[in-house]
Amino acid sequence: MSISGKFSNFCSSLRMSDSTISDIRYRAKQITKRVNSDFRGLESDTRYSLFVGSYGRGTDIHVSDIDMIVELPYTEYKKYNNYIGNGQSALIQSVKSSIKRTYSTTHLRGDGQVISLNFKDGICFEIVPGFINKDGSSYTYPDTNNGGCWRVTKPREEIAEISRANANWNKNLKRLCRMARAWKDKWDVPIGGLLIDTLAYNFLVQWEYRDKSFVYYDWMTRDFFRFLKDQGSDKNYWLAPGSSQRVWRKGGFEYKALRCFNIAIEAIKYETDDMPYSANQKWREIYGNKF
Repeated sequence: MSISGKFSNFCSSLRMSDSTISDIRYRAKQITKRVNSDFRGLESDTRYSLFVGSYGRGTDIHVSDIDMIVELPYTEYKKYNNYIGNGQSALIQSVKSSIKRTYSTTHLRGDGQVISLNFKDGICFEIVPGFINKDGSSYTYPDTNNGGCWRVTKPREEIAEISRANANWNKNLKRLCRMARAWKDKWDVPIGGLLIDTLAYNFLVQWEYRDKSFVYYDWMTRDFFRFLKDQGSDKNYWLAPGSSQRVWRKGGFEYKALRCFNIAIEAIKYETDDMPYSANQKWREIYGNKF
């Protein structure tokens, strides 16, 4: 099989099934409908909620964590901001109690910044109550840690910029983000989803073949790992595409990127020498058995 065929099949294997996506959307609508009913007196299962995180950006390969924001009226912010002690925690518990009216038998917990809703099929929703800011796109959300505070997130800008770049770069950005997640899983790399997407974006911005087809994906793999290994372990954060918010490192990834850069060089040599079995073994060393 050609390089193009191999990587096309690999990228397809990383996508969620239509039935899984349908389940996710149905559950999100049920959550949205309940929160809208309880906090707005509104019977809508689509308004005032937004998929965020890797799923919202279209770069996820797992169904285990689905992040979403449920937007509450500003009156709720004023109410909980006036609490004497940790109104953020009280807000989290209030939204948790609302969702429990719909999903009473599902494991539900609220702490930190999210309400976690765990389903028996392994899908976990992480729901953040938020308040839209005057700019019309960023959100203020509660953080219950250390006595409670309010934080700001800008997911719409990140989603928009990732989608814009992906369209301009022949869909290569989101595919590379998913491939990098397969590498993260195979090599147990301590790196978050937004940092993966940020680094993939930063790489493709300067990669001369960013608008080419699958036939360049062996080189894309090699060059991306070269880019990762050269980031420098003294760098602690990067700026997310679109929002320019700081994305912090969780741990070192440069050494594992170096190892996979060398493996990619071996794989490319095997491809050149018409040794497809050996080449495939090397690609699987990097990406796992879905390759």
